[in-house]
Amino acid sequence: MHREPHHRIVLMATPEVELTIDEYLRKRLMPVEGAIPQLAGIDMYGNSIPAGPVGGDLFEYINFQQRYNIDARIARALKLSKEYLEPLPKGQPLRNSVDAHVEWLESKPGYTDAVAAEYRRAKRSEQLRIAEVLQELHTTAGVLLVDAQGHGIISAKIASTIHDTFHAFMLAELDRNGKTTPDMFEKINLRLAESVTARNALGRDKDENSREIATMLYGEVRPSGHFRFVNFGHPPPLVFSAEYEKFMEIGKARMVQFLPLGLAIPEDNPDRNRYFSMAPRTRKMNSSDVAEITLMSPGDILFLYTDGVYDGSDEPDRIQIERVIREHQDESAKDICNAILTYALKQDDYLKQIGELDRVDDKTAFVIKRR
Repeated sequence: MHREPHHRIVLMATPEVELTIDEYLRKRLMPVEGAIPQLAGIDMYGNSIPAGPVGGDLFEYINFQQRYNIDARIARALKLSKEYLEPLPKGQPLRNSVDAHVEWLESKPGYTDAVAAEYRRAKRSEQLRIAEVLQELHTTAGVLLVDAQGHGIISAKIASTIHDTFHAFMLAELDRNGKTTPDMFEKINLRLAESVTARNALGRDKDENSREIATMLYGEVRPSGHFRFVNFGHPPPLVFSAEYEKFMEIGKARMVQFLPLGLAIPEDNPDRNRYFSMAPRTRKMNSSDVAEITLMSPGDILFLYTDGVYDGSDEPDRIQIERVIREHQDESAKDICNAILTYALKQDDYLKQIGELDRVDDKTAFVIKRR
């Protein structure tokens, strides 16, 4: 009996193409549209366009539930609130930091069971507060904008460092407080400061001006149109009124701004003498340093940007961007954002034509529109 020859099919694995450092950093720093938070009554969209293969702008949506699993954190806080209240059974290993502290209390003169019980009740109450505060993040969206000096690989690396630092501190912050606090941003600021120890080890002069400078704006928006934010050297937000069809003036008292990251370390920081501070700052941030804006009417627009789009001071540029928003104000946040970036790119074309290539910069725009 004749049989057809048996052919073995061999599947060849497709070799993985290793990313270059440019490609890796660009992919890492680009916003992901699928992560746009969905808030009732709020339409938001942002985009970032590097001036070259990779840039120093970083833009990111902060979708709290998607990124940090708020439900799981609430469940853990509630579980700990019960566990913290229960005395540790004799002979059992320590379960948590409260057990460890009570064990330390027991070693001190004057210890009584009432002291331990009072401490456990206080820690239980703290976890209940954290669980309650975390609930608010279901109706809160965050946005992070970073602009590292320059627009090449080094700038992208600085922006990537801020990105990683931000998320590392955010994880700890949500577990400790259930929300962002000024202390978190002081830690990020310190992380970007220049180490005295490292500089001495490298033999660099303390008067050298080379520093890894970056501006940062982080804000959180609620369905009511309320936007609270911290600003380290970044161009200030602009608010476009749907009623008056123009940018509204915002009092400087409501637009608190610090120097770019790492340039000013407060005098009361315990690590103050371990880092170079370019300018004196007498105290740490507190709640009064968190700026606030509210979009009062449907159609009002909050515009955030980096200086490649608008430097925050040039009046003719401001008027032109205001005109672009006015022409597109009835459209979606995405269309408004893209129209602004299209305008900014046309400005770059003009700069290239007249030979001012050094003025071409990375571009990031973010639009929040109240429906």
